[in-house]
Amino acid sequence: MQYDVVIVGGGPAGLSTAIKLKQLNSETTVCIIEKASEIGGHILSGNVFETKALDELIPYWKEKGAPIKTKVTSEEFLFLNKKNSFNIPTWLLPKSIQNHGNYIISLANLCRWLGEQAESLGVEIFPGFAASKIVYNEDQIVVGIQTGDMGVDKNGKPKDTFEPGIILKGKVTVFAEGCRGHLGKELIKKFKLDKNKSPQQYGIGFKEIWKVEPFLHVEGKVLHSVGWPLDPKTYGGSFCYHAENNQIFIGYVIGLDYQNPYLSPYDEFQKFKTHPKISSLLKGGKRISYGARALIEGGLQSLPQMHMPGALLVGCDAGTLNMPKIKGSHTAMKSGMIAAETIQDHLYNQKDLSAYESLFKKSWVYKELYEARNVKPSFRWGLIPALIFTGIDQLLFKGKLPFTLKHKHADHETLQLAKNSKKILYPKYDSILTFDKSSSVYLTGTNHAENQVVHLQLKDPDLPINYTLEKFDEPALRYCPAGVYDIQLNNETKQSEFIINSQNCIHCKTCDIKEPSQNINWITPEGGGGPNYSNA
Repeated sequence: MQYDVVIVGGGPAGLSTAIKLKQLNSETTVCIIEKASEIGGHILSGNVFETKALDELIPYWKEKGAPIKTKVTSEEFLFLNKKNSFNIPTWLLPKSIQNHGNYIISLANLCRWLGEQAESLGVEIFPGFAASKIVYNEDQIVVGIQTGDMGVDKNGKPKDTFEPGIILKGKVTVFAEGCRGHLGKELIKKFKLDKNKSPQQYGIGFKEIWKVEPFLHVEGKVLHSVGWPLDPKTYGGSFCYHAENNQIFIGYVIGLDYQNPYLSPYDEFQKFKTHPKISSLLKGGKRISYGARALIEGGLQSLPQMHMPGALLVGCDAGTLNMPKIKGSHTAMKSGMIAAETIQDHLYNQKDLSAYESLFKKSWVYKELYEARNVKPSFRWGLIPALIFTGIDQLLFKGKLPFTLKHKHADHETLQLAKNSKKILYPKYDSILTFDKSSSVYLTGTNHAENQVVHLQLKDPDLPINYTLEKFDEPALRYCPAGVYDIQLNNETKQSEFIINSQNCIHCKTCDIKEPSQNINWITPEGGGGPNYSNA
């Protein structure tokens, strides 16, 4: 199938690229391929949304019925210790991280609405199909993608339900897979797009939706915190957004550059909910949704070159999230809109795709990332020094200090050996505030077709037992938020075995990022598989 533009990923970046392309020229043929069973099915986000990019893309979004209604009415920023909380006045917060004028939304629902806008313009959207391979021509120019075969068993043999994948060719292919896209990862390596850049940085973000008692709910309120339960050397913080319908979006983000192999990000999040300030909000409430997803935090100094022969990277496939804001939707959308303008000139005026970089550098999204660039790397000094530095950087210098801090290590390089680390004992789950991984995964609606190729592939099958277990006490048991990995004793051989329960995978990509030897490679499973975040 031939199109002018093939877009991989139906998130904010991919949808904005498609809409802008059609706005610029309705004759341009555009398709979007999305691995989730529906647009929005794999979108996990709180989300406090800044409308800046949407105002440019669809100025009359209110009149068109966009699901953006709950305006931020108040906000708190707390420093937590084990039992108490200390309010940091909002006037001390940099304007860049204040939320006046923003909205609390479901990003999944916004993407569904954007999908409707794209289809009304003539964009063809194919949900339930996963892009599994990049198609190159003989000159190694990207000319499209191939979808994965459907109905293949775990040994790679066709089942009765076998359907071969199809090739979608485009004059330009746009990769908008989100954080740690498996095809984007291949492109960055193949074309050396990260040459002379800082190592990319990631976090893992958790979110639960709670239905709370009406008297505890303040629609429009935004709450963030730092501090407990994390130690001062580990980057992280919480969010708590009071949405409509007495719902609270509560979550936690932990930097994947943490050092202790015994740290469990999932359990840190569960523990966080037991703080008196937080548990009082949830008292009498009911958890109705759960999810987890890696997010990209490297910022400007880790941003790869975003163009290559025949293709562009947009959104979090490249790394456009503004870390201090904890926002990436508006920047992802703007990057897609800039990509569309570049592609328009490429298709009809024979301009080179490299113009994308210069257009990006002239945009407000680049200015945002430039001013935010020193915040994340400062946290290697510890929480308090980083907060002081960030205050100086953001309040006094407005992000314009005459130097740029670099990231020193990739996240998989930061784990200490188990013998040099202190074990962490987490409280038992009470099934009221805190829950085990199995019951949490159930809420994600995760489903994978039975007897398919395992999409979590080990480069060396012996390494987990022969090396990682011995050196790091197998951190996959703890960094995975879905209980995918386990160590079991084989009763016959009396040997330990590394077990991969891939059917539990919620596509967070944490293992692909944090495994200390980079031995786990996440590839896309059959289309339509994975979580189904109905209101996430």
